[in-house]
Amino acid sequence: MDKNHPKSLLEAVRYFSDLDVCHEYIKGILWPDGVVTCPKCGSDHVGEIKTRRMFQCKSKDCRKQFSCKVGTIFEDSPLGFDKWFVAVWCIVNAKNGISSCELARALGVTQKSAWFMLHRIRLAMKTKSFKKIKGEIESDESYVGGRLHNMHREKRKKARRKWNGKGVVNKAIVQGLLERGGDVRARVIKNNRAKTLRRIIDENVEKGASIYTDYLRSYRTLRDEYIHKMIDHSVAYVRGRVHTNGLENFWALLKRALSGTYVAVAPEHLNAYLDEQCRRFNDRKMTDGDRFAKVMRMVQGRRLTYEALKGRTMRQGECG
Repeated sequence: MDKNHPKSLLEAVRYFSDLDVCHEYIKGILWPDGVVTCPKCGSDHVGEIKTRRMFQCKSKDCRKQFSCKVGTIFEDSPLGFDKWFVAVWCIVNAKNGISSCELARALGVTQKSAWFMLHRIRLAMKTKSFKKIKGEIESDESYVGGRLHNMHREKRKKARRKWNGKGVVNKAIVQGLLERGGDVRARVIKNNRAKTLRRIIDENVEKGASIYTDYLRSYRTLRDEYIHKMIDHSVAYVRGRVHTNGLENFWALLKRALSGTYVAVAPEHLNAYLDEQCRRFNDRKMTDGDRFAKVMRMVQGRRLTYEALKGRTMRQGECG
C-alpha cells in the first residue's frame, strides 16, 4: 500500500472525503497501467470528462459514456465513493463485523441501502481459489441456528417432532477446513454424511495431507488417501498435534458475529457471511490499510443486483 494512503478509520474518512481523490484511487485499481478501456467495445481510445468524473469512448461505433463504477460491486449505485470506501473499510476491519443499522447511522443512509452495500462488499471479500491446501489440515463441522427454547411456541412444537437428541433441529450445517499456518475455508453443506464431507475434502485438499478430525463416523473413509487422525472429544481435546482447536476458534468468532452483531441471518445468505468471516480470519495478520487495499483490488467483475439478492433461492452448499 502507498505510504500516503490512510492507515486508520479516521485517516480514511478524511482521505476519501474528496471525490476526486476517490476517483483517482479506483481508477488506479481498475486500470493500473494507466490505459482506460471501454467496458462495451474494449477500445482504449477513451477520453475523460473530468467535470463529471466520467469517461467517453471515442470509437466511432460506440461513443459510450461510463464511470469507474461500471463492472464493479459499485455499479448502478447512486451513493458516492466517499461513502462506499468508508463502508468497505468498516466491514473488512471490524473483528465482529458491522450491522446494517450501525453502518446506516454512520453513513447517513437508510438501513436498506446499508444492508445492500454490505452484501455487495461481502461478494468482493469472497475468495476464489482453485489451489488445494496441503500440510496439516483440520476438518470440522458446526451448526448455525437458533436454540430450541428461544423459538416461538408453534415453531418449537414443530421442531420437537423432528428432535434428534443433539440440538441441531432446523440448523444449517457448516463445514470448515483449516490449513495450519494458512487459510480457512468454510461453506454450508446439506448434511454431514461421508459422501458430502469426502467430496469437499477431495476438492480442497491435496492427497497425502494430514487431516485431523473428531470421531465422526463420516470421516473414516479418509484413511485410504490421506494421513487421517481422529480425536475423541469425550476423552480429550488435544493429543499432541491431533486436535481441531484452530477451527473451534474460527467457529467462536463466526458465532460471535452472527449472534452478537447480525442477530438474525437468513439461511440463503449464510454463505455470504461465511465469505466475510473467512476473509477477515485469513487476513488477520495484515494492517487495516492493507486489508482495505486487498479487498478494493477484488471489486471488479463482481456485480450484485438488488433483485438477485432479494430473490435468492440458492440451495445449501452453493455460495450465498
